[in-house]
Amino acid sequence: MELNKLRKITKKEKRRLGQGHGSGRGKTAGRGTKGQKARGKISLTFEGGALPLIKRLPFRRGKGKNKVFKKKPIAVNIKVLNTLKKDTVVDLKTLISHRIVDEKDAKIYGVKILGEGSLNLPLTVKLPISKGASLKVKKAGGHIETAN
Repeated sequence: MELNKLRKITKKEKRRLGQGHGSGRGKTAGRGTKGQKARGKISLTFEGGALPLIKRLPFRRGKGKNKVFKKKPIAVNIKVLNTLKKDTVVDLKTLISHRIVDEKDAKIYGVKILGEGSLNLPLTVKLPISKGASLKVKKAGGHIETAN
């Protein structure tokens, strides 16, 4: 047995508060005495009744303020399409039936074909596709029926 081969046991146990006088953390359970913080839960953002920071700051206005809510399409790489049969028409219905994408997510976000990996069979693509992926589809002998 060597020191560098021992298992790590650095996990700390959670302190058990309010377990009586003998524990050293009884009665007030480490909260001190009286006051709002001793009695109940208050949020981390509470500033003692002053106007909170988030309300003091100005609104974000203009273009691109709601980037969080924009929906990006589901990315499907070219290498995944090798599981399909030769001369298959690749559309949303095909990808859902072969369980490549989830039906609910695909209808909400849409699907885009990306060019990672290689394609070994000719396919007809009827979905938005990246430039790199479209070159690989054409090189494999397939063709694209829709533009980005």
